[in-house]
Amino acid sequence: MPSGKILVAQGGGPTAVINQSLVGVALEARRFGNIERIYGARHGVRGIVNEDFVDLTQETHHNLEMVANTPSSALGSTRDKPDLPYCQEIFKVLQAHEIEHFFYIGGNDSSDTVRIVSQEAAKAGYPLRCIHIPKTIDNDLVGNDHTPGFPSAARFVAQAFAGANLDNAALPGVYVGVVMGRHAGFLTAASALGKKFPDDGPHLIYLPERTFVLEQFLADVKAIYERYGRCVIAVSEGIHDASGTPMAALLAKDLEHDDHGNVQLSGNGALADLLCQEIKSKLNIKRVRGDTFGYLQRSFIGCVSDVDQREAREVGEKAVQFALWGATSGSVAIKRTGFYSVDYELLPLEAVAGKTRVMEDEFISSSGTDVTDAFRMYLRPLLGSGMPDAFRLRHNPVEKVLRPGTAR
Repeated sequence: MPSGKILVAQGGGPTAVINQSLVGVALEARRFGNIERIYGARHGVRGIVNEDFVDLTQETHHNLEMVANTPSSALGSTRDKPDLPYCQEIFKVLQAHEIEHFFYIGGNDSSDTVRIVSQEAAKAGYPLRCIHIPKTIDNDLVGNDHTPGFPSAARFVAQAFAGANLDNAALPGVYVGVVMGRHAGFLTAASALGKKFPDDGPHLIYLPERTFVLEQFLADVKAIYERYGRCVIAVSEGIHDASGTPMAALLAKDLEHDDHGNVQLSGNGALADLLCQEIKSKLNIKRVRGDTFGYLQRSFIGCVSDVDQREAREVGEKAVQFALWGATSGSVAIKRTGFYSVDYELLPLEAVAGKTRVMEDEFISSSGTDVTDAFRMYLRPLLGSGMPDAFRLRHNPVEKVLRPGTAR
């Protein structure tokens, strides 16, 4: 007999809208009479193997809605990257608790976890429906037009660079902002949506989809600085040389590594500091400043795209519908229709798991240091309503009295 139990968990980096997907699952599941219990695993797959569950069935509708509008992962998350033995332990726990629907909200690694667990259930002949719900600010899930979490993070990046540009225009110099994105440059490219006037920054955008050459970078900065008297630069944390080695690793003598052996690119200001030092020493520009956006862009409260909120809720709702009305496991995907509307599909887990999407060539300018209008058209509707705007004074000059005829 069906158990009527489902389990939902959140994995990977938090986002501003991941709780919308969680609540979408919880509230949509309540509409089905055969669902008796809705469990949440605390801290992702680690919580599953530790049997650290909470009963979301007992949550009030009102509190769930309040949580939905709160950034970050309400259940807690994990950076664990399960291998086969780990996934076998996950399956044992799901089977022991008679859970027949497993929903995992996350990115690339999470989709691979869902795939392996689904395969283990199939081998055992256990009736487990496994659904991956997309989430990542990197926007690097294949098969998706875009991924929940990315639009809100992109909105933050666009607004942050719009503000940095205003600051830089008031006190001219060189500004370097380092944005998350190890392999995909979507989030860094979003900085271009902060521009309004032709001379606004970012004047240069560097993405991991293109090889980074330090000498060319310095030449680019020099040219922009000579043209405008200032330069605003957006840099992806994942920029690398021709061999694929991250520039942060090449420029720094000692960098931390994460649990998967990768150079720790986020959470430190190394790359920004190193690039600023190169500009100061090689170009002899005195006013050079750098920032690393780091974790700020992931769950910044009050800077959320309403489009992102809506779609994050809907992927959670559709996951439940696919699981309870469908016959297969899979990964929910967002498909764009019309100028801007979306539909949802259930893709095979093998089509998404362990794969990484990068920015399409049509989105990157021929110079490699800017984006195209195609990218601007792609991103603008995702940023949502109420984007702030910036204005300038009209500089109507007054005639000089003491120094007539001198240049202004």
